[in-house]
Amino acid sequence: MTEGTGRIEAFSDGVFAIAITLLVLEVRLQHAGGEGNLLAGLVALWPYYLAFALSFFVILVTWIAHHDLMKLVRATNRPVQLANGCALLYVTFIPFPTAVLAAHLGGAEMSTAVAFYCGTFVFGSGAFNLLVETLARGQLYRPEVDEHTIGRIRGGYRMTFVMYLAATGLALVAPWLALALTVAVRVHLLRMRYQPPVTSVAAAR
Repeated sequence: MTEGTGRIEAFSDGVFAIAITLLVLEVRLQHAGGEGNLLAGLVALWPYYLAFALSFFVILVTWIAHHDLMKLVRATNRPVQLANGCALLYVTFIPFPTAVLAAHLGGAEMSTAVAFYCGTFVFGSGAFNLLVETLARGQLYRPEVDEHTIGRIRGGYRMTFVMYLAATGLALVAPWLALALTVAVRVHLLRMRYQPPVTSVAAAR
């Protein structure tokens, strides 16, 4: 039994909004109102600013990618709702590895923190691959979305999964480079705009 995409999109948008808002809760002065130089305290928060900006970008691009994917879908069913739930589980978890990353940037445990951060995206990419496959197997894409377009979608998401695996391994030896690769993957996702073929007026006639 299927239904439209309105409810799943509305619910997903709410989860994205909450997750992206929770990120800022970790950016706070350690001793607010106490003794010490305020400017020095604000500057010392640079790892939290960086982690916040990075994860804000990650969630924003994930929301855009989810929105673009849903535009190609004509209906949803229970398997799609469950697969979408896995993707939302990943989104709601992002604030925690962000806090871990912020607390260890530049420290002795930075490699472990970055590996944990990138490993979160491996899970997230796997969840989105599951969503893409569930939509394809249920034949829930719009009629104008042809097999070639579906193949490109699958290929694009599989590539992000492999790149996040690489970033997780790289984090153990070059954490800053792994974070740069994470940004590159998000830029790749941002450019992954799959539009169904447009039938020309002449062809329609």
